[in-house]
Amino acid sequence: MHTTVAPTQAVSQRFAPIVFVLTLFLSASLLFFVQPLFTRVVLPHVGGSPAVWTTAMLFFQTILIAGYLYAHVLTRLLPVRGQVLVHLAVWAAALLSLPLGVPEGWQLDPTGSTAWQTLLLFAAGVGLPFFALSANAPLIQFWYSRSGGPSAHDPYFLYGASNLGSLIALLGFPLAAEPILGASAIGLVWAVGFVVLGGALALSGLFTQGPAAVTPKDHKGATRNSAWQVAQWGFLAFIPSSLMLGITLKISIDMGSFPLVWVVPLALYLFTFVLAFSNRRVLSDRTVRIIAALSLAVLSLYVLGFHGSYLEWEEVGVLLLCFFSITLFAHRRLYAARPAGHGLTGFYLTMSVGGALGGLFNSLIAPVAFSGLHELLITTVLAVLLFIPFAASAGETLAKLARGSATGLALAMPAILTGLVAGDTGHWTAVLLILFIGAILALAWLRRDPLGCFGAGVVVLVTGLMHVPDGSVWRDRSFFGTHVIVEDLGLRLYGNGTTVHGAQRLADDDAERPEPLYYYHRNGPMAQVLTSARGTAADTVGVLGLGVGSLACYKQPGQNWHFYEIDSLVDKIARAPEYFRFLSACAPEAPTHMGDGRMVLTRQKDLAFDVLVIDAYSSDAVPVHLTTNEAMQLYLDRLSPDGILLYHISNRYYDIDIPLARSAADLGLSARVQHYQANVSEDPGDSSSSVVMIARSPDAFGELNDDPRWKILESDGGRVWTDDYANLISIMTR
Repeated sequence: MHTTVAPTQAVSQRFAPIVFVLTLFLSASLLFFVQPLFTRVVLPHVGGSPAVWTTAMLFFQTILIAGYLYAHVLTRLLPVRGQVLVHLAVWAAALLSLPLGVPEGWQLDPTGSTAWQTLLLFAAGVGLPFFALSANAPLIQFWYSRSGGPSAHDPYFLYGASNLGSLIALLGFPLAAEPILGASAIGLVWAVGFVVLGGALALSGLFTQGPAAVTPKDHKGATRNSAWQVAQWGFLAFIPSSLMLGITLKISIDMGSFPLVWVVPLALYLFTFVLAFSNRRVLSDRTVRIIAALSLAVLSLYVLGFHGSYLEWEEVGVLLLCFFSITLFAHRRLYAARPAGHGLTGFYLTMSVGGALGGLFNSLIAPVAFSGLHELLITTVLAVLLFIPFAASAGETLAKLARGSATGLALAMPAILTGLVAGDTGHWTAVLLILFIGAILALAWLRRDPLGCFGAGVVVLVTGLMHVPDGSVWRDRSFFGTHVIVEDLGLRLYGNGTTVHGAQRLADDDAERPEPLYYYHRNGPMAQVLTSARGTAADTVGVLGLGVGSLACYKQPGQNWHFYEIDSLVDKIARAPEYFRFLSACAPEAPTHMGDGRMVLTRQKDLAFDVLVIDAYSSDAVPVHLTTNEAMQLYLDRLSPDGILLYHISNRYYDIDIPLARSAADLGLSARVQHYQANVSEDPGDSSSSVVMIARSPDAFGELNDDPRWKILESDGGRVWTDDYANLISIMTR
C-alpha cells in the first residue's frame, strides 16, 4: 500500500536531521572546548602540575554522569514538551555563571588536599554550564527519536556528529584559538556560543512537536538489560578512559602540562567514538582486533620500562597510536553491545559512569594507593580482557578468574619461596626462570579457558614485579608528581618525574657543608652568580623551587634566604638530613613558604631580594604562569634596584629563553644567557645546565657583565607571553 506524506510533514522530516545535527555539533563543541579553556585558566592557581588535567577530567566525567542521569530521569518522568522547557530553564540558569573565571579571592591552601580543592574550584567556576551541556547528547538524541526524522528509530548516528564537534573543538583550542587569541577573548567567544545554543535547543524542541513527531511506543514488553550487561558496558568505557588519562600523565610528566598535551589523547579518544558509532566500516572488526592486540603488546613494553629514561617525540607518537588502536577496538565492542533506542539514555549513563570510574581511579585512588605511576600498568593488564569474550554471567566469570588465579598462585609458589629464601641477595634470574616455566604450564593447563589464563597470568606478573629489584632508597608520590631517591656511583640522587633535581655525595654525609652537584655544581651558571661579588654581597636571596635545597650551601654568613615550594613532600625530603644535608647544614633557619611561588610572592610586598632564582620546574614541564610578562614584572617588584633575576631553563623539549627574551625586551631589561656544558669526565656530579640572567641594567651583573660565558640574550621580536596568551608549540625544540 502506498502511503502519502503531507507536504508539511515531509519538510519537517527533511530538515529535522540538519537541525539536530547542528545543535548537537554546537553543544559538543562548547562542551569540549571549555575543558582545556577552563583548565588553562585554573592552572596558575593550582601550581601547573600534570595532575591538574587528570583531576579536571575527573570533574568533567563526574558532571557528565550527573548530566546523563538528569537526562535519563527527565525522559522517564516528563513528556518531550516538558523536557524541553525544563532543560531550557537549566540553560538559562547556567547563563549566570558567565563569563567563566576563577572566583575572586580564591587561593590554594597548601596544607589541604590539592585534588579536592581543584575539584571544588572547577565546580564553582564552570559546574553549572558544563552540567547543562553534558545532558545535551542523550537528550537531543532522545528528542530526535520522537521527531519522525530519517533513522529516528536508531539515533545513535547523532553521537558521531557529537564527537566530531568535540574533536574539532579540542584540536582547535591548542592549534588555532590559543596561538591566535588570548584566554579572555576565547572565553568571550565561548560565552556567545553558549547563548546561541539556547536558540538551537528551542528549535530542536519544536521539531518534536510538529506533524512529523512520533508518539513513543510502549516499551513495557521490551527486554530489560541485565546487571551483567550493564557492567560490561561500564567496563568497556572504563578501560579507554583510564588508558587515556594514564597516557596523558606519562607524556605530560616529561613534556609539561598544557592544552596540546591534554587534548591530543582526548581528541583521539573522541575520534574512536566517531569511527565506532557508525555503520560505515573502513576496517573489518578482525583487522581492528589484530592491530589493537599488537598495539597492546607494544604499549606493555613501554609501561614495563623497556625504553629510555624519558620519552622522545617519536615515542610519544607510538604511545598515542597504540592508545588509539586499543580504544577504537574497545569502543567497537561497546557499540556492538548497545541496546535498542528505548534504552539509549541508560546506555549513555552507564558509559559516563564507566568513564568517570576511570577518572576516579587515576585521579584520586592511584596517587594515594601507589608510590609510582602504576595505574597505567594496571589498566594495560585489564585491557587484555577486551580480547576475551565475556562469560554468560558474572558468577561464571568470577569462577573462571578464581580458578586461573589459584592455578597461577600454585605455579608461582616456587618462585615466591625462592625469593623469600634469597632475601635481599637477589636471585632475580632464578625467580624469573621459575615464573616463565610456571606461565607456560598455566597456559597449557588452561588453554581452553581464556579467562582462567588471564587470572593465572596476572598472578604470575604480580609475583614477578614484586621481585624486581627496586634500587631506590625511598619512593613516594604526591599530587604534583613522583619522587624517588636512589644511590649510585657514590651519589645520592633525588628524581622528580624523569629528571634528577639534586644530588649529594655519600661522602658528604659527615661533611660540615655538602657540595652542591648537578645543575647547582660550583662550575655551573647559578653558582657563578651566587659566588660572584654581587652574589656574596647580597642581603636577601629567594629561590622558587626547593628541590633538595642544593643552593642553600652557597649561603653566606648574615644572608637572609627564603625558599618557595608548592609540594610539601619536597620540603619533607629536603629537610630530612638522613637523605640530603644542604638545608640542615647550610641554612637550617631559612623558611620554606608553602604554596605556588608566584601567588605567595604577590602577598609578600615587604620583601626585596638582591638575587631571586626561579627554579620551579617539575621534570621537564614549563610552568607557563611563572614565565609570563606579568610574572617577570612581579619578580622585578620584589627585587632591589640592582637585584639579579635568575631563571633555570634546562629543558629537553622547549627553548624557554625565547619568551624570556621577549619579556625582558618589552620591560626594558638587560638579559644574558649561558648554556653550560657538563664536565662529567672529571666529575660525575657536574651536569650541563641553561640559565637566563636578567637585571634592570648591565651594571647590576657586576663582573659577570664582561664574562664571555654569558651571552647577550636578544628578543626575536615575537609575541610577548602574558597571563592571557602563551604558545608552547612555538618554542618546541627542533
